[in-house]
This record gives sequence, structure tokens and C-alpha cells, in this order.
Amino acid sequence: MLLLASLWSGFSDAQTWPLPAPGSRLVGANQFHVVQDDGGSLENIASQYGVGFLALRQANPGVDPWLPLAGTVLTIPHQVLLPETPREGIVVNLAELRLYYYPPGSNQVAVYPIGIGQLGGDTFTPTMVTRVSEKRANPTWTPTKNIRARYLAQGIELPAVVPAGPDNPMGHHAIRLAAYGGVYLIHGTNADFGIGMRVSSGCIRLRDGDIETLFRQVTPGTPVRIINEPVKTSQEPDGQYWVEVHQPLSQSLEDDPQTLPLTLSGRSQSLLDSPAVNAGVTEQSMNLRAGMPVNITHQQREPGAQML
Repeated sequence: MLLLASLWSGFSDAQTWPLPAPGSRLVGANQFHVVQDDGGSLENIASQYGVGFLALRQANPGVDPWLPLAGTVLTIPHQVLLPETPREGIVVNLAELRLYYYPPGSNQVAVYPIGIGQLGGDTFTPTMVTRVSEKRANPTWTPTKNIRARYLAQGIELPAVVPAGPDNPMGHHAIRLAAYGGVYLIHGTNADFGIGMRVSSGCIRLRDGDIETLFRQVTPGTPVRIINEPVKTSQEPDGQYWVEVHQPLSQSLEDDPQTLPLTLSGRSQSLLDSPAVNAGVTEQSMNLRAGMPVNITHQQREPGAQML
């Protein structure tokens, strides 16, 4: 029991799960939350459970995000399919607004909600394969020329360097990535809102408690992969087929992420073409885009049944 506690104590509020067996990608389990009187907005509830705002909203369509009705039962989306990447270092999937961290030697994965770059040519978070180049506690912030111009258009004149402290939007910890000359960071925030949304100037933003934990765990040289996969699939070792569909990232304000075309990897397309897959359930998942794993097996195995 003491060993179990020590293994989990290093991961703070992150959703941390044992890695599944080889060939499996399904981890975690959804929870349910009953909204109380004055229970707060979906953002408050998302923060309480360590999930992102949009993830919680997509998992509960039709619920008022600002004033959910007391008694409403919310699904907390803690079950996920692991991304189709090596299980090492940091993996960010932009489309699902999540960061996965595979601590070396732990046989576990920690899942964090993130904020990413907003719409716009110079604020979009790019995909990349890179590594951690530097860690810095209490970082200063040096706004780029484009960022300063954008703030100035809103009547805010930024200084050349914003010192560490409560007015610094990078929070208390920053992890620099080597790609693109080191301009992209994984960092905290001084805001109470925006995790699980597209709100940054291109960097990857975590809640302060989450970045503090991740900052302690990673070291320079840690591999980092940033991908953009709105559709994830898996054929599990028990023969069951699963799909997890997220809204793709909009490219302009006119785009509707609920109707934008979905891009699938060749592996995912091949899996979905299997005769063992229920095409109707798959189509429903593609249209709903709820961001949670759905069993799409044509004949699902009964609970407790054994594979022969």
C-alpha cells in the first residue's frame, strides 16, 4: 500500500493510469458528477476533475456551460485512447487538447488538459518532433513583435520584458522546446480560465498545479511529439473495436468544427473498414464528435464473457 501511494504521489492532479498491455490503447474510466446548487460553471467543474473545458462541454452537449442546472448528471471524460505514437516522453495531441507524459521506468501515463494557440497565422501551435531544451522556474516573458502589436491593437502596451510574478501569463514554470529556435514553450498560466481551449499565442498552457508537477518530472532531452489527430482508433486485445472522435481544429472563424471534414490516418481508415465494425455506430460517432472512446464492434462482447 505504501508503495502504491509513493508511485502516485508524484503526479498531483493529473489523471494517471497504468499503461495497458501491448496492443491495447484504451486507458482510464469515465466518472459522473451531479451538479449542485451554486456548483459553478463547467470550467469550475473541469478544473475540479482535471479535464479541459471543451472536453467537458463536448462530453455533455446541451448543458449550459456557465450555469448548469442543479441535478444535471455530467459525464467526466477520463477514458481515452492513447495516441498512435511511441510511449515515451511528452506527446501532445492538439485536436484533443491533451498532453500525455510517459515517465521513464514507471509503466504509467499522466494525462493533462492543455490550452493551445488561438486562430491566426502567428498564433497557431504547429506539429513537431523535438525535445525539451531547457526548464526555467519563475520565467520572464519576452513578447514577440507580433504579440506586442496584437496587444497594442487592443490598447495594451506591453513592456519589452514582463518580469516573473502574478502579471506574467507564463505562470511559475516553463519548459522550452528545441524546435523553431526555441520560441515554443510548455508553461503555466496566471489566468483562471482557458485550459482545454485555444487561447495562447502558440505555446502550450497548463494549469499551474499541473505544470509544477510536469516540470519536476521532465529533464532536458526528453522527447516531445506534437501531433494533430482528431480521430483515434484501436482494436483491443479482446477483439473489440474503439473510436474516439474530436472536433478538428478550425482554420478560420468561419469554420464550424462540428462539420469540418475529418482526416484519418491510413491505419485508422483500415481499421474502420473492417467488417467487424458497426458502420452505423461509427457514423454516429463521427457526427457527434464527443471526444470519448466509443465501442464500435459489430457484435459487442457481453460483460464477463470470455474470448474463445
